[in-house]
Amino acid sequence: MKGIGTDIIEIERVELAISRSGQEFLNRVFTPGEQSYCGGKVQCLAGRFAAKEAVLKALGTGLRGLRWTNIEILPNYQGKPEVKLSGSALELAADLGIDKIMVSISHDRGRAVAFAVAVGKEG
Repeated sequence: MKGIGTDIIEIERVELAISRSGQEFLNRVFTPGEQSYCGGKVQCLAGRFAAKEAVLKALGTGLRGLRWTNIEILPNYQGKPEVKLSGSALELAADLGIDKIMVSISHDRGRAVAFAVAVGKEG
């Protein structure tokens, strides 16, 4: 294991950001694929936001030098969320020996929570 991260966010905070900044916020934080998948459902977007924060913590860097859209969280064929890195996030993961980041997302009582585990070749 190379790193772990977790995050929790009030879904209302994401809703407020969308109401304040609209499409600008959505485009800055979420990829077109994530926006399409969530279809405007704030709970879904909040889960992806928490997952991205958890991934950043697992990478150990925060957002420094990265873009939110360098991290994409979409379901695989079974519906399980998968992390796809691109750009500087992909380069950073390679530099750290991270081959895969696994993520779990949940929602309850107005909050979204996510947990991420970064692994390398050794597991």
